[in-house]
Amino acid sequence: MSLLGRAKRAGRRFLNPIPTQIGGFSTVFEALPRYLTNKEETVPRQAPGPFVTDVSRYAVEPQSGLRVTWMGHSSAVLEVDGVRLLMDPVWDERASPMRWAGPKRFFAPPLRLEDLPVVDAVVVSHDHYDHLGEETIRRLAKMESMRETQWVTSLGVGEILREFGVSSRRIVELDWTQSVSIAGGRLEITAVPTRHFSGRSLFNRFETLWSAFVLKGARHKVYFGADSGWWEGFAEIGSEYGPFDLTMLEIGAFDALWDGIHLGPDGAVRAFEALGGQGLMMPIHWGLFDLALHGWRQPMERLLELAAEKGIRLWSPAPGEPAEVVDGVELRSDWWRA
Repeated sequence: MSLLGRAKRAGRRFLNPIPTQIGGFSTVFEALPRYLTNKEETVPRQAPGPFVTDVSRYAVEPQSGLRVTWMGHSSAVLEVDGVRLLMDPVWDERASPMRWAGPKRFFAPPLRLEDLPVVDAVVVSHDHYDHLGEETIRRLAKMESMRETQWVTSLGVGEILREFGVSSRRIVELDWTQSVSIAGGRLEITAVPTRHFSGRSLFNRFETLWSAFVLKGARHKVYFGADSGWWEGFAEIGSEYGPFDLTMLEIGAFDALWDGIHLGPDGAVRAFEALGGQGLMMPIHWGLFDLALHGWRQPMERLLELAAEKGIRLWSPAPGEPAEVVDGVELRSDWWRA
């Protein structure tokens, strides 16, 4: 029986592809003593960077056809076979409903939003604050260069985008396994299931959908994993939609208390292998916000150990660097060691 298919609901609430327990207030009380006694360096003692994107690089298309500019966490400018995407954009100062409190970014955005090259589509995986920044969306929606840009997101998230100023006519909402072609048919975007949840408060969880995305160009395939815990569907996604030239998987903001909804480095490696284990693995969802109890460098340190053990080729650029993805060629920046 296939694990892939349209999302199911119970009333207004979307369901995970497999049964998943999401912590509530009890999890907060369980974690609080650990937060109060935690000795890990969860926030860099010295701010990394500054990082600055050389915008002139975008005037020349990548020879390989695939280039990524990682902006930190899960935000990236992704160029696939002549089509340019902006993934899960968060330029906000905090991943929080409040401007004065909540996780604050470790370093400034390497590129001003106003200096972004023209993008064909903005892709938003789900509505959490570290993937959908209100201030960012409001600014993008007003930019002249974004007037004809397509917005692709998961079911229900379009209402939030409209609230923040994005025109309804430019929004496409996808259910799991649904696809849309953009840029005159030069790129196909398919939403696929993840094991996570949604909600911008404790009172509206699960009311919008959460997704990963398969990006299929003329020559390349990319898996953008967004947020997910481990589940057996990774193997079926790899079989149905792979192999992938670049597999972007979350490694940060993990803990044993919420391992059903986040992978961490060990889960990411397991998912990469299940997805086919081909091409390059790119770690995302780390290095920008304090969202867990682990040291801020720990996800990358652990991933390097696992990659050495298993012979996995990593592709991990410095923030803000427009870096070409070349088949079989690793990229391992040490920006986080400084």
